[in-house]
Amino acid sequence: MAACPAILVAAPASGQGKTSIVAGLARLHARQGRRVRVFKCGPDFIDPLIHAVASGAPCENLDLWMCGDTDAAQRLARAAPAADLVIVEGVMGLFDGAPAAADIAMRFKLPVMAVIDAAAMAATFGAVAYGLAHYRPQLPFRGAFANRVGGAAHAAMLRDGLPADLMWCGHLVRDDALALPERHLGLLLAEELPDLAARLDRIADALATTPLAELPAAVEFAAAPPPALPQLLAGRRIAIARDAAFAFLYAANLECLAQLGAALAFFSPLAGEPLPACDAAWLPGGYPELHAARLAERRDLWQALAAHVEAGKPLLAECGGMMALFETLADADGRAHRLAGLLPGRVAMQPRLAALGLQQAALPEGRLRGHTFHFSRSETPLAPLVRAVTPDGHAGEAVYRRARLTASYVHFYFPSAPAAAAQLFLP
Repeated sequence: MAACPAILVAAPASGQGKTSIVAGLARLHARQGRRVRVFKCGPDFIDPLIHAVASGAPCENLDLWMCGDTDAAQRLARAAPAADLVIVEGVMGLFDGAPAAADIAMRFKLPVMAVIDAAAMAATFGAVAYGLAHYRPQLPFRGAFANRVGGAAHAAMLRDGLPADLMWCGHLVRDDALALPERHLGLLLAEELPDLAARLDRIADALATTPLAELPAAVEFAAAPPPALPQLLAGRRIAIARDAAFAFLYAANLECLAQLGAALAFFSPLAGEPLPACDAAWLPGGYPELHAARLAERRDLWQALAAHVEAGKPLLAECGGMMALFETLADADGRAHRLAGLLPGRVAMQPRLAALGLQQAALPEGRLRGHTFHFSRSETPLAPLVRAVTPDGHAGEAVYRRARLTASYVHFYFPSAPAAAAQLFLP
């Protein structure tokens, strides 16, 4: 059992600014020399990259379905003894999803602070906070934070309208300098924000005068030792694409592969780097549509990957990684780019979200859980190896197989079934 100050930062809906508040809060305490560990509820690649910069430590995901209760307990138990503050960022609205951020708060007794966009509110701010606090009995609700406030007088109205049993956690004024820029899949990547450190410092400076500058109460985390994984990938070298086009990598997935015995070799397709000498390869998701022109020039890489697959070596391509393997990719402006051609067919960006949600796939290697989130649609004559299914049993994404090439829109969470994940990288 280890005790550590901890808080779960949630909101009544997406778009309230909770990621900016969490990142600023992490930065504030890290600057004071505290060891801060940030976690993100639900499947997410982009916010954790921001939080890793803000806190100076890797940010991991917590999801009671995709990751599992045991996995979440183990990661929190590992972080608590080595941290001075644990911050968990919720996903969507506090009660949205199954499981929701509220489920994680109740499972681990994490006090909840709600970030509420108060730009167009006065006394209703208190009503929203009261509803969040009392909607589910026994939820450990701490208080509310007002975001995008007009000024001191507006903040005073909001604070005065908050019920007496709820803590006023402070406010931020409405200012683009105190927010993080977004696009179709969420925030911009950390590496795409040259002024990220300055933005985080500005938010931290603003939070330094709020009650959030003080540590929350300590939460006790039960001991949960992680399992010892078999060395199924011992002696195997896995080449992993990693840059702005292929950025969607769970820290837990990389850790899982290393614990299975694999040596990891990273390379950047956008920087012109060749495929490293390897036994298996992995193209994770990301933004190939934003870099399609540059990727179309990488005939050497696509030829190397084609030879890799023809030699019977494994290649995993997830979402954006799969998109890059089709014959053509049409970007948001409708321009078609000739890409790898390892998969027959085409993929095109859509103006609206095409798919979002948790899924699991019963592969020949085993059952792996993950999620899907994309704005593109693919057309291919390939018959799916299997189709993933949603938690409630509905048909989900196709999983394609050609030799030892496995491709799908699903982003897999390897710790959900480490032995199955290992088999994807074995001949």
